Amino acid sequence: MDMSEFVFSEIAAEFQVEAEVDPVDAAAEEAAMLFANAQDAAARALLENSTRIHRSGPGERLWLMLFDTFRLTSQKAAFEALAVEYTQLFERSPPVWREMAAAQPVQAKVVGTALFSGELTGDNDQGFEAVRLALKKNSQLRLDLSKVHKLDAAGCERLLALLQQVRRGKGEVELLGRDDLAALVDSHIVAGRLEDRACWLLKLELCQLCGQVEVFEEMAIDYAVTFEISPPSWELDRVAGAEPAPLVQAVSDRLLTEAYVIKGDVKGSRFADLQAYADANDPVLIDCSAVTRMDFLSAGSLLNALTKVKLKRSSKQIVFRHPNYLLAELFRVVGLRAVADVVLARN
Repeated sequence: MDMSEFVFSEIAAEFQVEAEVDPVDAAAEEAAMLFANAQDAAARALLENSTRIHRSGPGERLWLMLFDTFRLTSQKAAFEALAVEYTQLFERSPPVWREMAAAQPVQAKVVGTALFSGELTGDNDQGFEAVRLALKKNSQLRLDLSKVHKLDAAGCERLLALLQQVRRGKGEVELLGRDDLAALVDSHIVAGRLEDRACWLLKLELCQLCGQVEVFEEMAIDYAVTFEISPPSWELDRVAGAEPAPLVQAVSDRLLTEAYVIKGDVKGSRFADLQAYADANDPVLIDCSAVTRMDFLSAGSLLNALTKVKLKRSSKQIVFRHPNYLLAELFRVVGLRAVADVVLARN
């Protein structure tokens, strides 16, 4: 063959190499879009097939998406079966089942957040005053107690009084760091010893919030025997459910911040009040821990709003806190990761 007149450069422009598509990315993207469009069965089928193919390494995120698919659609048996297989393959603890409330459309709202400063002791006037001021600003408050390493009965009594006052005023305080706080309280509780009664009452309150009815009942009996008075009654409607992880800002010890909280099944939302919140706060913390689903239109609206924030001030940090894995993948699809950090919940 005579190739003397063949010039590669003349046809090189017409020759294109097709970029290889990562199969894990492709599966995650499709599943996220299916779930966002309320095609739950199709999303489940795709993820189940994908987890049979991708059984290690980067494929783990498909497993985590499938866990959330089962959890968000209340398929506990399938979730538990997947947990067994996951543990065997990845040699680590699987995600924990958490009951989901019925998904209802809920407007996004700004919820106050406060990191309790100092120890939970009766003489910590500064710490309790700061919480009081936070509640004055917003009666819906997340109070992070994860930095507390010491407490006494007087501090427990002040915290209980604060919680009771908020309930009487129809407000709400969500306690973060409940497990560590309960462990501290336990060290002050001794059956038969007529001391630290407020510590007993705080532990009963924590059991109530965590839904630990059996522990509550056992402690209530010990309380009645020790102090010879009736214990508080169990109130089913006061169970707070699963505890959110500690606040992102807690690491910087900023006492008073606010989070823009999105909850429920989000459809066609324009997030009209997000711009005002973002203008007034840095970092811009968007809490997605209670989002069950978000449609593509709403995710796109988020991108538009936050792109405007970045155009105004490129150095401003934007953080999405604890979206489920399906929502996190939707954020990747629409391009939100280009303007914001996404902090996934710990296992």
